[in-house]
Amino acid sequence: MKFGKEFTAQMVPEWQKAYMDYGNLKTLLKDILRFKQRKQPPACSTLAGLKRKLTLYRAFSGLTQRYNNHPTSPSTPDDIESQAILVNSVNRDGSQSYQTTFLMSEDEGGEYELVFFRRLDDEFNKVDKFYRSKVEEVMNEANLLNKQMDAFIAFRIKVENPQGWFDRSVEMTRLASDVAASAAALSASTPRGVRASSRRVVLPMSMDVIEEAGGSSSHGQADESSDHQDKDHDHDELETFKVVHRKVQAKKPNSIKPSSSRPAPLEVLNRVKINNTLETPRSTIKSFLRYPMQTELNFSRENLKKVEQLLKRAFVEFYQKLRLLKSYSFLNTLAFSKIMKKYDKITSRDASKSYMKMVDSSFLGSSDEVTKLLERTEATFIKHFSNSNRIRAMNILRPKAKRERHRITFSMGFLAGGTAALILSLILIIRARKIMSKEGATRYMDNMFPLYSLFGFIVLHTVLYAANIYFWRRYRVNYSFIFGFKQGTELGYRQVLLLSFGLAVLALASVLLNLDMEMDPKMKAYEGLTELLPLGLVLLVVIIFFCPFNVMYRSSRFFFLTRLFHCICAPLYKVTLPDFFLADQLTSQVQAFRSLEFYICYYVWGDYKHRENTCKDNDIYKAFFYIVAVIPYWSRLLQVPNSLLENINQIVKFIHSLWLRIFR
Repeated sequence: MKFGKEFTAQMVPEWQKAYMDYGNLKTLLKDILRFKQRKQPPACSTLAGLKRKLTLYRAFSGLTQRYNNHPTSPSTPDDIESQAILVNSVNRDGSQSYQTTFLMSEDEGGEYELVFFRRLDDEFNKVDKFYRSKVEEVMNEANLLNKQMDAFIAFRIKVENPQGWFDRSVEMTRLASDVAASAAALSASTPRGVRASSRRVVLPMSMDVIEEAGGSSSHGQADESSDHQDKDHDHDELETFKVVHRKVQAKKPNSIKPSSSRPAPLEVLNRVKINNTLETPRSTIKSFLRYPMQTELNFSRENLKKVEQLLKRAFVEFYQKLRLLKSYSFLNTLAFSKIMKKYDKITSRDASKSYMKMVDSSFLGSSDEVTKLLERTEATFIKHFSNSNRIRAMNILRPKAKRERHRITFSMGFLAGGTAALILSLILIIRARKIMSKEGATRYMDNMFPLYSLFGFIVLHTVLYAANIYFWRRYRVNYSFIFGFKQGTELGYRQVLLLSFGLAVLALASVLLNLDMEMDPKMKAYEGLTELLPLGLVLLVVIIFFCPFNVMYRSSRFFFLTRLFHCICAPLYKVTLPDFFLADQLTSQVQAFRSLEFYICYYVWGDYKHRENTCKDNDIYKAFFYIVAVIPYWSRLLQVPNSLLENINQIVKFIHSLWLRIFR
């Protein structure tokens, strides 16, 4: 695979515009090559094309001598005369950027090379600026995670020893030292004076610097001056720590003395109170009735476990972001090296060394903050979230890609072929035996078609969902994180197709069995059993859905049932993306809900043994025929006010800014 395609394939989709525009720079190099080919004789151009060394192993200059402090450009007059470019560092708008001076602009075709270097500088400055901003962002998040670790381990100490922690000073000192060591892992790489900023994945929590019992730590000394510099910004600032679908609020003191000692970690919990966020029906109803909410913390092991899971997920997402940043730095550095080698090959100059020295000495090439954060995040996660088991911790932080099993692919293909064969056989049986022209065919279709059409709607919907998953994976959309699937349990498109084709085979086999029993004179005495086939298939699907055993993708089944329950109780739950995505999907399944209504009418009030029903003449059935069609839309509508209330501040700000722009 060519580097350009590999470079594009490994890009982070959300950052695609921040990567180097490799294709555009290659186009500029092609312009230079075409100009040189026009100006040179054919023989000379052939020799120039073969001038490149045909070596088996070519040196890679992009990452060599990264940590050496070389000047970005040659300093001696002789070196300057022999070089084609001179790279300088300049300050533009208060930020550092790099500018390349092309020293051979008077040569024939030099204007093409001048345009190339201007574009190259723009791309490098764009990449370097983006990388700086992202590194600063992860540093802020590291500072935030560090403070969250203080609160979490204080919570753990309180839960593990709720009564006797005053008397057991030795054990408290040991546990406090563990707090200092783990918190310092992220604190040491956090720049001073950086405010803690909130993040969607990271649990927002901000606390004072904590000095553990038994002495100070490097962590405390590192953060002490940071808090002193931020006291004007953080005055009376409230940030939350999510505990069991509620958020804990910690308020900073009015002033922080530069030389004040940090209190013991358990004293952090004395300033903590609960901030209910109306995420459950109980909290929503209490808020509506103005019932006094709980403001004291409940130090239970159940709460500790849930807090640990939330913080563990925050660490995993933070670690993944660090890995993406490291990959971003490596890919762009490699891309600049590749493009400069192509330039040297086309122009027969030796400009790549000077330019790559600048790249290696820039923030993009020389910064090691991300690497240090990766190491410290690993150390903290291994110690506090995997019981010092490195293998288990790394399996969580760096999950291996799911291997596609051949048996799933084979089973999916087998069932797909079975579905096609059953459809073909059904058509041939109906045509060969002229079933549609026989007496009672109309009554058969009026009763059987609505019953079996339910499975057709479900199969069609799951096939389209499998197509969605296929394209999400192809275009590298992280759908498992977006929908909040449990890590490693998300279904691929093959698994979804396996389920859909399996259901299709069962439904079609049931139809053929029903027809065979209908045409067999010996089965006339068992007409009731014949009519119960579709009902039995529906009950089988329901039993599989609610099966508590770990079979048939239990995690995905329970996730679906939970989201379905949230859609039914839409006003009482906090609306998340999986909830309103499922509600949107249910609006396209109106006919499936009507088929379920027909099941109830046919088997409860109809004479299914003689294939007769009075559903269409029943006023209650007619009324519910329209009510059932409205229910999915009402569920989606009831989610809207909840979302509006959660985002009312952002909506007001948007309307205000829009109003100012219109009437400015």
